Amino acid sequence: MPPVQTPLLAALNSMNSSAGPHAALALLATLALSGASLAAQTGQDPGPWPGRFGAPGDELPPGERGSPNIEVVSHLPLGGYLHVADVEIEQDLDRPFAYVSKRFTPTGIDIISLEDEANARVIHRWRMENADLHVGSGALDGRYFKHDGRYYLVQSFQFGQGGPNSDLGAIVFDVTSLPDTSGFREVGRIQSPEIEGGFHNIYMYKHSDGRPLLFTTTGSPNANVYDMAAFVGGADSHGEALVAQVPVPENRFWAVRGGQGSWHDFYVGYDAGTGEDRFWGGGTGGYFVWDVSDLENMELRASIVGVSGVNWGHTFTPSPDGRFAVGETEYQYAPLRIFDLGPIWAGEQTTIQRPISAWTANWRNLSHNHEMRWPYVFVSGYEDGFQVFNMMDPYRPVTWAYYDTYGGPHESRGQNNVNTGAWGVDIRNADGLIVVSDMVTGFWAFRMKGFDGWNGMDWGMPNISSVQDWDRGPVVQAGTRADGSTMR
Repeated sequence: MPPVQTPLLAALNSMNSSAGPHAALALLATLALSGASLAAQTGQDPGPWPGRFGAPGDELPPGERGSPNIEVVSHLPLGGYLHVADVEIEQDLDRPFAYVSKRFTPTGIDIISLEDEANARVIHRWRMENADLHVGSGALDGRYFKHDGRYYLVQSFQFGQGGPNSDLGAIVFDVTSLPDTSGFREVGRIQSPEIEGGFHNIYMYKHSDGRPLLFTTTGSPNANVYDMAAFVGGADSHGEALVAQVPVPENRFWAVRGGQGSWHDFYVGYDAGTGEDRFWGGGTGGYFVWDVSDLENMELRASIVGVSGVNWGHTFTPSPDGRFAVGETEYQYAPLRIFDLGPIWAGEQTTIQRPISAWTANWRNLSHNHEMRWPYVFVSGYEDGFQVFNMMDPYRPVTWAYYDTYGGPHESRGQNNVNTGAWGVDIRNADGLIVVSDMVTGFWAFRMKGFDGWNGMDWGMPNISSVQDWDRGPVVQAGTRADGSTMR
């Protein structure tokens, strides 16, 4: 039987016969270093193989991929190399659903039922129409919200020019009928024709004024803010529904990013001490905190700039009381930095320029997104998989638990590119179920021993995290225990 002649092998054979073996090796090296990243840029299907083999990843013994305090509850492979982005889990125990964003062609959403959590299953797959015509990553970040008794999923997209939907930021779906998927339907599309390129990250927040607000990144120096009650009620996404824009404060690092700034990621939460709704954003120059209580009169509250090794902030997550925050920046070898904002809140200074400590799972790699459930920080650590560290002592964070969801080669997307593996992480506060999305291996559900749920008041903190109380709002949520009591 003749050997299989792949396009790459055919090209190498041709170069071997015409230009010699050295040219063939040069072509192979170039393709190995850039193939996957080129696919990512053009929106082509990059799988199922990495663009670069050979560099060993974490060499953990067989059967010892995780720490003893982590239990694998379920696992679903979802499509191969780089086809998975972020994950979101609903918080009500009677709605055991998780949503996984599917990148590249055919881009879309996988809806997973965790009714039997040990036997998780995909109950619905939605895919973008004319998927092969689109250019770019596609679906990246999904967030759910509840309004007037109905449940909605907002799914972000990033498509480039040269194909359809380059001005599409997100699609809103009604998911109230789940697990009956016959009622799953599209409500509308949020488009931004004046700023093409879509929304890389989004965040849903129940504002203290009662509105469900969607915060989105854009290809501009502003984060757009949409009133989702107005949108699902029929308001235009670039008209009445667009209620505000949060700017990246101008700073000297704008010069190294083409003369303007941009946000990458953010967290929005209620500050129980001041009664403010606060926007915590990572972007050009570092990390910034805005008071967004009054969207028509926003005020900058804190800046973390001039930090060594940080010219662009990524994920930025505070402790429930806002005293400490964890910041990520996106390059190999960068640790998660921990900042103490106490001096700013005390009025002693206006900016922070140095972290008080840092944490990393492996100095060779890079951690990605994270969720704070004080004192634990749950991390989707790219090549290092799922990680947890404890910052009860913020000056000395310690690794608490881990499980290697990835298990593939190091720098598989090219030299110094470690952006492969665990992308997203989310926690169901009611019972402590942890879900992780891995770009290569798919969906994972975990439990951590000793972590059976989270309420901030049990830790002497406000009950504030990325989880929203869609019915009562953040003011009530901040001071309410899991059993409904409000006594400290």
